[in-house]
Amino acid sequence: MTDIKTEIQLSPNALKVLKARYLRRDPDRQTTQNPEELFRAVAARVASAELAWGDSAAVAEWEETFYRLMSTLAFLPNSPTLMNAGRPKGQLSACFVLPVEDTMESIFDAVKDMALVQATGGGTGFSFSRLRPKGDYVASTAGEAAGPVAFMRIFDCATENIKQGGRRRGANMGVLRVDHPDILEFISCKKVEPALRNFNISVAVTDAFMRAVEENGTQALLHPGTGREVDRKPAREIFEAIAASAWQTGDPGLLFLDPINRANPTPDLGPIEATNPCGEIPLLPYESCNLGSINLARLVRESDSGPVVDFEGLRLTTRRAVRFLDDVVEVGAYPIEPIARMTHGNRKIGLGVMGFADMLIRLGVSYDSDEAASTAEKIMGVVAEEALAASQDLARERGVFPNWEKSVYKRRGLALRNATRTAIAPTGTIGIIADTSPSIEPLFALAYRRSHVLDGQHLYEVNPLFLSSLREHGLPEDRVLPEVFAKGRLAEVQGLPEAVRRLFVTALEIPSRRHLEVQAAFQRHVDNSVSKTVNLPREATLEDVRDVYWRAWSLGLKGVTVYRYRSKAAQVFELGLSEESYQLEHGSSCDPGECNV
Repeated sequence: MTDIKTEIQLSPNALKVLKARYLRRDPDRQTTQNPEELFRAVAARVASAELAWGDSAAVAEWEETFYRLMSTLAFLPNSPTLMNAGRPKGQLSACFVLPVEDTMESIFDAVKDMALVQATGGGTGFSFSRLRPKGDYVASTAGEAAGPVAFMRIFDCATENIKQGGRRRGANMGVLRVDHPDILEFISCKKVEPALRNFNISVAVTDAFMRAVEENGTQALLHPGTGREVDRKPAREIFEAIAASAWQTGDPGLLFLDPINRANPTPDLGPIEATNPCGEIPLLPYESCNLGSINLARLVRESDSGPVVDFEGLRLTTRRAVRFLDDVVEVGAYPIEPIARMTHGNRKIGLGVMGFADMLIRLGVSYDSDEAASTAEKIMGVVAEEALAASQDLARERGVFPNWEKSVYKRRGLALRNATRTAIAPTGTIGIIADTSPSIEPLFALAYRRSHVLDGQHLYEVNPLFLSSLREHGLPEDRVLPEVFAKGRLAEVQGLPEAVRRLFVTALEIPSRRHLEVQAAFQRHVDNSVSKTVNLPREATLEDVRDVYWRAWSLGLKGVTVYRYRSKAAQVFELGLSEESYQLEHGSSCDPGECNV
């Protein structure tokens, strides 16, 4: 790679990713931009929104503020904003949901709209629940319907030939309601790899279905056009099929429709039926959402009693980030007019965090502890509180979102600029740029290779906090590091202090209940949803998967994804640095960073 001159403190992997995906190039594919210039261009375009409510001095002030937010890696927006701000296409949103009605015209309009969205860097979600079941009579042709899964293959094929923003492969979420007659075919549609490789899939389940499973009841299967019952299955049969497929392949995930719609801020506009590809943004048809993430690893400071969370810095960063994201809604271009109308109507944003695991390590807190969940609760509570206050301030300054009159906030007398404000995204790619742990996930490993991020390249990573800890404890690097390089974790390394072992615990070593406790702690303060994978060891059983589902539902989560070690042939993360190292996928069927951030 040609050296890129930069004064911003960036890791070698961050520079590789920026050069491959974000920095401008000339027709000969030579880089013509450095990271400072990229962040300046993004800050200038986003801050130009300020002119609608202020003067050129306000624009200049906010441009500098936004530049500092990004250049210090305290906050980064989703990839489409970094890729497209100030460029001709100018599409800045990450997440979209498109409707699919039960007509050939609607299906192929959705394929076309998907292509337009993905060509500008967005990820797309679909509910296929309105499509008639396979084998159903089609009066117009006197033929038989192909069914949702067959049409999903058309979407998948189209995505395969689109590269998001010209820089990354597209990603989709496919959702089917648990009461659709084709639900069992849908559940197993990814069992033969590489079927639907550009889709994550989720079953949309109701509270009534979960209770029917619990009580050994039945689930009616309803024709989506008429609502007529066409079959009835034991609820446990469907539940067992979901668990078995997830155990085998990592798909499908579960979406809990009732919690999602209880939190729908604009129910008068219709129910929410689908999410973006990684599940953190439930959206109405034609809605899009802009994401950004605060780097928690940068918000630990030293005090007389030791390292503590810089809550003052967190509050200030949150308020600035909310303004940034609201400005993104204003200046972004949208692929089709219905998306522009719905996005401006609700002005949804999704501010989240990354670097949570690194923050815990800096604080001396094990991810596998009660304190980790309580820290999550405090952190996200502050973010939610400040995001709400910032949206109220923007409403006073700029007006409420246009659909406010049709929202739950009207009934509460709460004036807001944004229908939603918070979400937890995977941050796969922007986490590399920020050189921090992804999202709210535990450390995947202490040393690993990341595949399928850059075409034909591997990114090799060793956790720098672990290296520092070895030196602080006077541990023999020449003995410890070779074992970590080979295995990626400390489980088989002898002679280490228990405190070090607990502090640097990795994803597969953490009980599933801890994964869910952390997810629930964040979800309680998030008005969208949380993208989080419950990683299970290779030896995990079907009962373990079932237990994750029950705990997730009982905790009030909006969705859950399970991934059992080595249950996919194609992986994103590979434990250790050696070619013989084992492999582990970090949750979804595409790299979360590829999907939407």
